[in-house]
Amino acid sequence: MKSVDVLVVGLGPGGASAAGRAAAAGLDVLAVDRRRVLGEPVQCAEFIPTPMSRYARGLPVRQQAITGMTSILPSGKTHRSGFPGLMIDRAEFDRALARQAQENGAELWHPARLTALDPLRQQASVRKDGREVLLRYRALVAADGPHSTVAAHLGLPPLRMLLTRQYTVPLIRPHHDTLIWLSDDYPGGYAWLFPKGDVANLGLGLDPGLQRNMKTPLDDLHRRLVDQGTVGAEVLRRTGGAIPVGGPRRHLREGSTLFVGDAAGLTHPITGAGIAAAVISGEHAGAAVAAWLAGDSDALEDYEEDMQDQFATALERAVERRQTLQNLWRTPAALRDDTQRRGWIAFDEYYEAATT
Repeated sequence: MKSVDVLVVGLGPGGASAAGRAAAAGLDVLAVDRRRVLGEPVQCAEFIPTPMSRYARGLPVRQQAITGMTSILPSGKTHRSGFPGLMIDRAEFDRALARQAQENGAELWHPARLTALDPLRQQASVRKDGREVLLRYRALVAADGPHSTVAAHLGLPPLRMLLTRQYTVPLIRPHHDTLIWLSDDYPGGYAWLFPKGDVANLGLGLDPGLQRNMKTPLDDLHRRLVDQGTVGAEVLRRTGGAIPVGGPRRHLREGSTLFVGDAAGLTHPITGAGIAAAVISGEHAGAAVAAWLAGDSDALEDYEEDMQDQFATALERAVERRQTLQNLWRTPAALRDDTQRRGWIAFDEYYEAATT
């Protein structure tokens, strides 16, 4: 049996940030991830907002600056907003955070898969190199994404999901804004184009309860943009995944286990943005377990309260807007600009509706 202070499951931005912070505090940290190559496959539009750019400083991840967002309504009208940020190499961003955790003293195992969990005994079983390794831990950080294995082992309910599909395509001419299509063609979600130099990430998200076919609407959008001379016809890469859209878990702490990032349900239920929340919650979780193991009996509870303070207002508003729109998809109301304006963060109506 191997004993560690902190076991981190998942080495995305949340897990790597938690492992790095806990290891920097002098703890014995083991972080495991089921992927052979960290950061891949990329299941992300690869945008980070300007406040997050400090995390990319000094890392070989910067692809392009973004100055704003252009939202396209059902009528064809456009609305430009100031949402600046950076397009990054998401795979390298994840790997850079993992390297930093390792430099701080964390031990990284990948590929390695959590196969069993006994929270009462604080024991876990991990399959690595074809054999089962029994681990004893004092604290656990669950950073294993929207389909959290840790949550399943603890008997927690699954998170509500949006499904995404994305193509990376050649970009014919430079763009400095992200493009967002709001339409009943994408019920429960939206379509996007995020420019990355001479390529772009073109994708969409849909509520699987309203529509499961993502290929046809994405191919239609791609073909339309090819005809307009915006992007090339070649698809350089295909990817997709699930995004939690139901708001945070009821509890982010379960005994000596803390949930971070997508596993915690901290992804924005309207935009799907999750990198910033993953890094912030990961850092706070790493600091919390360090304080708790040093004798602060309230540190884990304080972590949950801190995350509520940081994210609850925005997430509650987003969940409320999603619930309001849920019954309007596939009806004439979804074809109206005013309906879509109430459901998207770029418009004043989005914020006004949450207060009425």
